Amino acid sequence: MSPPPDTRVRRFGRTPRWVHRTTATLMIVCVVTAACLYVPQLAQLVGRRALVVALHEWSGLALPVPVLLGLASRALRADLGLLNRFGRHDRVWLRAVLRRDRRAEARPAGKFNAGQKLYASWIAGAAIVMLGTGLVMWFTHLTPLVWRTSATFVHDWLALVMGIVLAGHITLAVADPEARRGMRTGSVSRAWAEREHGLWRPADDGSGPPEGEPLPKAVPRR
Repeated sequence: MSPPPDTRVRRFGRTPRWVHRTTATLMIVCVVTAACLYVPQLAQLVGRRALVVALHEWSGLALPVPVLLGLASRALRADLGLLNRFGRHDRVWLRAVLRRDRRAEARPAGKFNAGQKLYASWIAGAAIVMLGTGLVMWFTHLTPLVWRTSATFVHDWLALVMGIVLAGHITLAVADPEARRGMRTGSVSRAWAEREHGLWRPADDGSGPPEGEPLPKAVPRR
């Protein structure tokens, strides 16, 4: 039996969820194929190196496509704007994390907390660097040897760091089933939203309104 409507809050529209799901799939393909190319045991197990290389190259090349297509959506543009906005409450949230203060009131957050904002910024920048270095490695005849050598060094080590960061992101997602439900279905429980994102004011159209006002309380049923 589903909970009453006033206990659920709309968090993500269809386009942001589609972009996240598609980008995550492409990212996982990139990481898995990279592991199959660089870990000898996996390379022997999988074989078909030419196919693995092709999957890695084309999934990496397609990585920015979902976001670029999703920019036609006002909801996604609004979410990206919130992710790109770092406010005073975000600094408070980070200080509470560093002090290991787990109280909800000590970690004020809008639609996205400071950790999510930092992760989004870092992964976007890393993906751009990976795409650029990957293109240099792909089109070897267009660049001098020193460029290709430097690109290979950056690409390989950044790939390792990205794998570690992605593993941390997945671990945190697994630990928060309500956050995963919000990304999967588009809505979250009002109690979770009030506890984890108390400064977020949901909009009926899911377009991501300005942060800074507490979540309206549910109207009790009579």
